[in-house]
Amino acid sequence: MDGVVEFKQHPSDTLRIGKDFSLAAADPDATPGYPGNKSDGQTILAELDGAVAEFQEKLFAESRFGGKKRLLLILQAMDTAGKGGIVNHVIAAMDPQGVQFKAFKAPTDQEKSYDFLWRIEKEVPAAGMVGIFDRSHYEDVLIHRVHNWATPEEIKRRYRAINEFEARQTDAGTKIVKVMLNISKDEQKSRLLARLDNPAKHWKYSSGDLKERAFWNDYMDAYQAAFEATNTEAAPWHVVPANKKWYARIAVQQLVLGALSDLRLEWPKAEFDVPIERELVERS
Repeated sequence: MDGVVEFKQHPSDTLRIGKDFSLAAADPDATPGYPGNKSDGQTILAELDGAVAEFQEKLFAESRFGGKKRLLLILQAMDTAGKGGIVNHVIAAMDPQGVQFKAFKAPTDQEKSYDFLWRIEKEVPAAGMVGIFDRSHYEDVLIHRVHNWATPEEIKRRYRAINEFEARQTDAGTKIVKVMLNISKDEQKSRLLARLDNPAKHWKYSSGDLKERAFWNDYMDAYQAAFEATNTEAAPWHVVPANKKWYARIAVQQLVLGALSDLRLEWPKAEFDVPIERELVERS
């Protein structure tokens, strides 16, 4: 891409967590693998929209002819980390008919009467679809651990259930991309204040955000524990520095593109004689 500052190292290498990963040591201000600035990042984000759209169309087209492949992007983060911006800027290039988006809120009484994965299973993407979870089954090990809503034994059971669930999905043809947007506590404070200072953003603010902020260190410990228990070969975690929104967006775009590329998608072969059909169309 002429004039475009590209990644020197792919985020699937720099942001995928390893055995000795420490969230406490991860820098939310960093831009791993990318030498450009905000303007460069905005350029590459726009330049690659076409590639995202083409991959998605191939995925959708394959499924119309029996393909089983699909993509599931899982976004986890503290409040204000930018999940909405990721969806708006990275997924916007895709055809809406090929996207399944689900923002998981607090479970209803009915959902609570089932195992925690019951409501998740119903929302997994169908063949040919790109699924996006804005928060996910990981809420049931994060917030439940922080507020002691579940026993340590139950949390461990849920880790095992999550690993089994994600393994079933990958066996069914799903490529899973798990992303934690890593924002600093100071940056979150700045974004909360910005919401309060802008009447157009008041609808985004909730006093509940401030209540959960008081448990910041507990949440960081809960994320660390979840990473250690659920970072698998089939569904690895990626921790994306999110203090710079532009970097988080291009990093997730690269992860999505890489995952779609790994699916080795192909355009379906025509099940008709193309020259004959061309002749018929020309005569019509």
